[in-house]
Amino acid sequence: MADETRRPDRKAYWRATIRLTISLLVIWFAVSYGAGILLRGFLDQFMLGGAPLGFWFAQQGAIYVFVLLIFIYCLAMRRIAKKYGVEG
Repeated sequence: MADETRRPDRKAYWRATIRLTISLLVIWFAVSYGAGILLRGFLDQFMLGGAPLGFWFAQQGAIYVFVLLIFIYCLAMRRIAKKYGVEG
C-alpha cells in the first residue's frame, strides 16, 4: 500500500509535458516564421553583426533559439519528472 501513495500522476505528467512542448513549439514558430519571414521588413531596419536583423533571424537566430529551447526543455522536463515522481 505504501507504494501506491508514491505512484506518479501520469495524466498530470502528460498534461504538463504536452503544455511545455506546445509552448516551446509556439516560441520556435514565432521566432523562425514570425521574425524571419513575417516581420522581416520591419526588423531589417536594425542591424546585428553587420546584417539586417530580419535576415539574421532567418539565417541564424532561429537556430540559436532552437538550441536554447532544447536546453530549456531538458531543464523543464527534469523539473516536471521530479514533481510528478516519474523516473526515466
